Amino acid sequence: MKKYFLFVASVSLLFFCKAQQPGKFILLKPDRVFDGEQMQTGWVVLVKNDTIIQAGNMQFKLPASTQVVELKGYTLLPGLIEGHSHLFLHPYNETAWDDQVLKESRAERTARAVNHAKATLMAGFTTVRDLGTEGALYDDAGLKKAIEKGVIPGPRMIVATRAIVAKGTYGPKSESADVELPKGAEEVAGLEELSKAIRSQIGHGADIIKVYADYRYGPNGEAMPTFTELELGWTVGMVSSSGRKVVAHAVTPEGIKRSVNAGISTIEHGDNGTEEVFKLMKEKNVALCPTIAASEAYEMYSAWRKGIDPDPERIIEKKKSFAAALKSGVTICMGGDVGVFAHGDNAREMELMVEYGMKPIEVLRSATSVNADVFGYGDKIGRIKKGLFADIIAVEGDPSKDIKDTRKIKLVMKSGVIYKQ
Repeated sequence: MKKYFLFVASVSLLFFCKAQQPGKFILLKPDRVFDGEQMQTGWVVLVKNDTIIQAGNMQFKLPASTQVVELKGYTLLPGLIEGHSHLFLHPYNETAWDDQVLKESRAERTARAVNHAKATLMAGFTTVRDLGTEGALYDDAGLKKAIEKGVIPGPRMIVATRAIVAKGTYGPKSESADVELPKGAEEVAGLEELSKAIRSQIGHGADIIKVYADYRYGPNGEAMPTFTELELGWTVGMVSSSGRKVVAHAVTPEGIKRSVNAGISTIEHGDNGTEEVFKLMKEKNVALCPTIAASEAYEMYSAWRKGIDPDPERIIEKKKSFAAALKSGVTICMGGDVGVFAHGDNAREMELMVEYGMKPIEVLRSATSVNADVFGYGDKIGRIKKGLFADIIAVEGDPSKDIKDTRKIKLVMKSGVIYKQ
């Protein structure tokens, strides 16, 4: 009992000291600063507790006892934002998706997700938009809370919980029609079930709602539209009333078109997008999250040797659709569908965006200010700007010239706390 009281007293004293200590100041002095829009030289950044309080030329007096971090040779950037993640999945060449959903316990999947969250943060991604637990129910909302409480290290999370699919379209599926298997998302049939699923997911902690506007359930396993434009519009109407956004998995021109006309905020994948649908997306201010890295990973798992073998049809189409998206001027987010490939390797998507035709500075914007604005968090993250959260990373070199420099992480700060230095 005596040891118990000593422990409680120690914990109480710890929290008391934290509450009473004065504001902590950190001054970051890099060679250059990417502010989320442009590369700046001669800038320093002053952080107090969890907030950026100065960013620009050194034209202010430093508070006493400021900790100065010299970053000679480094570039400072806003913490990167992963736009399409599945922290409860791991690479499919390790374990097939069906086996992850059906054979791995939720305890195991959560344990893996804890490791994935840490790897993501250490790679410089201080925020993730996690688009479905793929059978792990609402455990992403619990993981998010654990990170917020400081139980484990990890990025800020924007979570979709279960995601919504049309009944009969999603997996896993049994070869026997008599066997019903657990699904990787919440199945609905009709507006009543759709409404219940939306309200249930929001009630269980969803920050966004994800729907599958098309999926591989055609007569020959080809991708076909699932929800009608009415159903998608109904979803957007309900969700927007709560102040949230709807995102759509969509790879067919018709699925994309229905989603855009319904008011969906982002199209995920867009593999077979055409000039026509990208023009419509541009007109309606709907963004594209292209997930190039996942497309390439799928093909590599099927024995494609990039740089040795000819591009498979899927990659040819992906390059064609991405070029059309760039030409149209549609807003392009950065999100790789990480989980299909390894967490912590998130920069792979940024490298491929450059390889497929974007300029490095545009990719940096996509991974910071563009993602923040599109996702509705531009007043909190995504820029190095006075008043925003101190989510900041430092990398060796200049990633606006060589995007691979985003892998050379020197410093990771989230909410003013340095996790890596």
